[in-house]
Amino acid sequence: MQFSPSLRYGFSALCLSCTLAACSHDKKAAAPKVQTVSFVTVKDTPYTQSVSLPGRTTAYLTSPVTPQVTGIIQKRLFTEGGEVKAGQVLYQIDPAPYQAVYDADKANLENAQAALLSAKPIAERDRSLAAIDAISKQTLETADATLKQDQATIDADKAALESARINLDYTRVKAPISGTITASTVTPGALVTADQTTAMATIYAYDPLYLDVTQSSSEVLALRKKLASGALKADAQGNAKVKITLEDGTAYAHEGSLQFAGVGVDQTTGTVTLRVIVPNPEKLLLPGEYIHAVVEQGIDENAILVPQQGVTHDSRGDASALIVDAQNKIEQRTLQLSGTADNNEWVVTSGLAPGDRIVVSGMQFVSPGDTVNPVAASAAAPANTASAASAAAAS
Repeated sequence: MQFSPSLRYGFSALCLSCTLAACSHDKKAAAPKVQTVSFVTVKDTPYTQSVSLPGRTTAYLTSPVTPQVTGIIQKRLFTEGGEVKAGQVLYQIDPAPYQAVYDADKANLENAQAALLSAKPIAERDRSLAAIDAISKQTLETADATLKQDQATIDADKAALESARINLDYTRVKAPISGTITASTVTPGALVTADQTTAMATIYAYDPLYLDVTQSSSEVLALRKKLASGALKADAQGNAKVKITLEDGTAYAHEGSLQFAGVGVDQTTGTVTLRVIVPNPEKLLLPGEYIHAVVEQGIDENAILVPQQGVTHDSRGDASALIVDAQNKIEQRTLQLSGTADNNEWVVTSGLAPGDRIVVSGMQFVSPGDTVNPVAASAAAPANTASAASAAAAS
């Protein structure tokens, strides 16, 4: 079939037009798409710096119950494992021998007092007679000496009677402090001695109780430097609050307070002992228990906290983040971290400054140098929802 020259020319022009249109469509399809990322703006935030330290509890007061006199135990007057009050009678030691000594010393005192009553009028009479030279001076001196001797005897007998009274009272063994008492190590009929070292029972007072924790001397030194420079500030009372974590990982209901830091470094471990006083009204904590203390060490008024999802770590553990610069281009920063805050944020010590925009969503789709469409994190959720709905409709 033969085509006319005009028809052939028109067909060629049509093919050329289609080819140009296809090339233009390919160029448009190949144009890079600007990725949308969400960000948060870095700002200064007051942050309470804390450290978690392990430690063991100790009783606020510990008092072994030991006998002050020798004798046979007649009665045990408390419930083992129960609560006792200071001054409560715990044991009764046979008082008979001490009662006998007390009665004898009391009789001696009464005898001495009677002798004094007899010596006083004699001395007064001799003093009157000596004034008129009716008796010799030696007779008067003898009467005065007898009077003083009887008075001294009374003083000695009073002291002996008081000692006997104390020993008699010691036969009633009393609780020196209030608290929880352990099981008894002696039973009625047992012989106890005044100089024995074995306690008959022990009383523990553990509301409140102590928690002794240790911290390395280097960390204590760094903390003191920050406090001295003003980088960290203590609370208004100058005390540090302490939160307690129990052995099972749960939080303890009551906060403690740091009572004091040790004045010396343990030469073996290189640590400093910190003592925390912890309320224990429910008696949930027991002496000797292993728990953790989160000690608040100061307040950083200009801390930088960033969401954890905005920070990544490489195989060496180095932290980094993606930043949107003023030209909306992606920049990668290496960060130094000092721990995590309670609200799932990293505490950044270097690598970021207030005003930086850190990418928290969409970072997997961009690389350093890419131009992006930054959206504040608070506005990113509706936009992402809309995008997801569009994608669903298209599919």
